[in-house]
Amino acid sequence: MSRARQTLPANYALPESRAALRNFAAASAQFNANCVVHDHARQVLLDRLPYFGIEPKVVLDIGCGTGRALSALRSAFPGARVCGLDASAPMLATACDSGPAQQASVLVADAQRLPVASHSVDLIFANLLLPWCDLAAVFAETARVLAPNGLFIFSSLGPATLQQVRRAWYRIDEAAHVHGFVGPQDVGDLLARGGLYEPVVDVDRIEVTYAAAAALHADLRATGSKNVAGGRRRSLTGVRRWRAYEAALEDARRDGRLSITCELIFGQAWAQPVVATEPKSAAHFKGIPLTMASE
Repeated sequence: MSRARQTLPANYALPESRAALRNFAAASAQFNANCVVHDHARQVLLDRLPYFGIEPKVVLDIGCGTGRALSALRSAFPGARVCGLDASAPMLATACDSGPAQQASVLVADAQRLPVASHSVDLIFANLLLPWCDLAAVFAETARVLAPNGLFIFSSLGPATLQQVRRAWYRIDEAAHVHGFVGPQDVGDLLARGGLYEPVVDVDRIEVTYAAAAALHADLRATGSKNVAGGRRRSLTGVRRWRAYEAALEDARRDGRLSITCELIFGQAWAQPVVATEPKSAAHFKGIPLTMASE
């Protein structure tokens, strides 16, 4: 059957939230030892905060995971109430056990349905949460809960992320092996349409190297980033197919190591300066396409 004619499921390449939560629960104990990309993206966001000259009273870290940003946010804004929120209870438990959540409130909740009063938060921080969410829903909720002149600062992943993995698997079968990611232009459009002001989005790429495909996928498992895309194969990967994938991935080898791309999107936007009507619901934004890396 032609690839062009194949009927794809409605959720093709979208992450399935329940499967993602299971993966994050399984990864919670080893996440902190393996979250190199998360650490890099978080530090970029933290380094940008002083340039905004803000003095928030309430700070909310949505998708805070194991809470590694909470201490830094408390240090940056010692007079603020800092709260962390994540949909994964095991990740938050790790945050409480390892110390970052001390002196900060944490809550198990969904960033797409924030249990927060409207116009009550001055700074919303989101590090690599968006690839696992409906962006329109998160942006609508962010616009709702931000106080006038409040700031939303975030990182996400762009469509070039794991492009080497996607291309290698494309030579093996037609299933989705890598999530689709929303590109930077659509991220900016969704921010503006969600009721947020003066959106600014920029892109960076980093290359993470591995000795072999097994090391790459061990890293993905350890950070809860296993494939949970709609349209993925549900059966086990046999030895023959895995060997074929490893051979195809050799195209990504540079100077003796596999070089894997992470396209990082960084952005910020502001709440409207005065309280007006509630932002449009997330349903208004259905149909924004995912941007897939070229095969």
